[in-house]
Amino acid sequence: MELIEAVAWSADGEGVRILDQRELPSREMYRDLHSIDEVCDAIRTLAVRGAPAIGIAGAMGLTLAVDAHEDDRDTARSRIVVAADRIRATRPTAVNLGWALDRMLAVAASHRRAPLRDELCAEATRILYEDRAMCRRIGEHGATLIGDGSRILTHCNAGALATGGMGTALAAIYVAADQGKYVEVYVDETRPLLQGSRLTAWELARAGIRVTVLVDSAAAVLMRAGRIDLCLVGADRIAANGDVANKIGTYALAIAARHHGVPFYVAAPTSTFDSATATGKGITIEQRSPDEVRCGFGAQTAPTDVDIFNPAFDVTPASLITAIVSDRGVQTPPFDFSHRS
Repeated sequence: MELIEAVAWSADGEGVRILDQRELPSREMYRDLHSIDEVCDAIRTLAVRGAPAIGIAGAMGLTLAVDAHEDDRDTARSRIVVAADRIRATRPTAVNLGWALDRMLAVAASHRRAPLRDELCAEATRILYEDRAMCRRIGEHGATLIGDGSRILTHCNAGALATGGMGTALAAIYVAADQGKYVEVYVDETRPLLQGSRLTAWELARAGIRVTVLVDSAAAVLMRAGRIDLCLVGADRIAANGDVANKIGTYALAIAARHHGVPFYVAAPTSTFDSATATGKGITIEQRSPDEVRCGFGAQTAPTDVDIFNPAFDVTPASLITAIVSDRGVQTPPFDFSHRS
């Protein structure tokens, strides 16, 4: 498949280029970010999204805090720490963002002879290419769970748009298709911002894979009808015990899958595993603007004066997960991710 570059260096090498996902599927528009403010805004407003992709964007964006000809390393390091805190605060649930920023801060704290901006750019590029390689390995491992003729249900977007490579959950589908397996994919709309219908369906159709979009609440009906062979989703953070934080609606999907005897698989790179958080109870869940529900796409769909509950994520207990696919292989319960290296 042709690689979709959700995040990359700008052509002039002086900024971060993103595929603005707020514009999809109607138009494919790229934006160059040249300041910390622009990077923070792009991550916060979901112009760039997906745990691995925002980690890469955050790492690349942090280089913008340093001038290419910076001589005073102490001053530059102080500015980097402040910028990292600002970027980190944009999306608190996805562990990849903090993981990538910590790698960049470690480089900034080291004593090397090369210009600091060059060192930071090199580390951000390593993070990008490491993620690309991890996506490929996830795809290869995940494809072993997909048989010829499989009907797969997915939620939100865990494809190339969410990573530096071919995706996580969708990577397994792409590799299976490359192996000659026929697959059909059912995609939850993923309310309230419709990442499934706007992004995943766009990706899969672009790759020539048969895709059907459904409203989130219809997933259980398909399972009861025997039209789903497996569920395959991504993750934004995986606790040490295997509890998984992912886009809101994932937990309900896992419950329905368990009730109907449908395997429920999660795919994520090792950068998404959080060994420092024992269980899902310790995961901070981002609360987003009520306006995403009240008038998310320009038309008011709820009264102005009612309260809105709009968490971006939920936590699926490890007990509902059949297996977790990472770049290291397929892991089955009981899960223990208390050590990540």
